[in-house]
Amino acid sequence: MLADSHIHFIPGELSDHTNFYKGVWADKDKLYQFLDSNNIDRAFLVYPSTDAYLKLGGFKKVSEIYNREVEKILKENPKIVAACLVDVEDLSNISSELAQLKNRGFKAINLASSYNGKFIVDQLFPLFEAVQEHNLPIFVHSQTINPIGYSRVKDPLLMPVLEYSLDLSTFLGLLMMEGVLDKFKVKFILASLGGVVPFLKDRFDRVYTMLRKREMVKDLGRAPSQILKEVYVDTSGSSLGNIKLALDLFGQDHILWGSDYPVNLDLESNLKILDELGEEVKEKITYKNLAGLFE
Repeated sequence: MLADSHIHFIPGELSDHTNFYKGVWADKDKLYQFLDSNNIDRAFLVYPSTDAYLKLGGFKKVSEIYNREVEKILKENPKIVAACLVDVEDLSNISSELAQLKNRGFKAINLASSYNGKFIVDQLFPLFEAVQEHNLPIFVHSQTINPIGYSRVKDPLLMPVLEYSLDLSTFLGLLMMEGVLDKFKVKFILASLGGVVPFLKDRFDRVYTMLRKREMVKDLGRAPSQILKEVYVDTSGSSLGNIKLALDLFGQDHILWGSDYPVNLDLESNLKILDELGEEVKEKITYKNLAGLFE
């Protein structure tokens, strides 16, 4: 059994209003062929954050279009589970909206790590409360439009490699510092191993201990590494070395294998590297952990 925890599809009505997410990103038939040819039994469809909202008048319109078109996919292809979009600018009626979206077949909520160049973790508390009420996981994708650092460095390689990763990492750090991971019983799934956070596990604990002794940081109640390990992360085509770092922080029950389709298509070699982890751990990462989130 194989579960892919990170696939993309951008409906044509949105794709036409983006600068990058065209072609294969909007080809539903190729997505279905990808799933069938690679014997993927379950696939988690998520939104990468695009610039479509700039031309369509905001997040509300984008959410309406995306949810409507993805709902059609859910009815067509039983292999797919999907995260819906919500209008983060208006959460006044979010609980009833999530109830409706859940009834339409959506199994999770999709967020970007930041919006309009700002981190809005504290503004999302009403969403976290509603998500907790309806028992829906939250998938967080790195922001691709104006991520952290973009105002200072505009580079076609550095932006997706560094700025996407740091935007996602900062969001995860804020979930910890704002107490979200303790206040809410919400299952957060972060793309791309949670950015650079696994690499910084020891530094988080070391610096936190030093700052607490000088009373320069609030008491989190436990070490940062103990708080951060509560989230789930997907691999997004990562190397074995990076996956091992993530295993050390998040544990084998919180790692989800993901292809990041259509970005990474060499599934055979990416799955092969997991053999080194042993059959039991590989089975968790490649199927059981994702299945456990939704079934």
